[in-house]
Amino acid sequence: MIRVAVIYPNKQDQKFDSDYFINHHMPLVIEKYTPFGLVKTEVDTAKVKEGPQAAPYIAIGYMMFESTKSFMQAYKAVGHEIMPDIVNFTDIEPKIQISEYNIISL
Repeated sequence: MIRVAVIYPNKQDQKFDSDYFINHHMPLVIEKYTPFGLVKTEVDTAKVKEGPQAAPYIAIGYMMFESTKSFMQAYKAVGHEIMPDIVNFTDIEPKIQISEYNIISL
């Protein structure tokens, strides 16, 4: 299994609408990518956004797929339907990381 992290750096004077991200953008991601093998999504949003203890990232969206190949197929097929929505919640350019996803139980 792989996890795609879409990471939004916490930058001063840039917008990020967490409500829109969680309630509109991520459902769009789920709708478009599930037919291509999206297994699960998760979202982290920063609790401390300003000051000396500010989080380095304002938000991170996670998408789990069985393989990098299935993610790349999804992105090539319908990514063009998802990407234009980003301007509706942020002007921050996201960073993408694809990682092996491992669960280590207690």
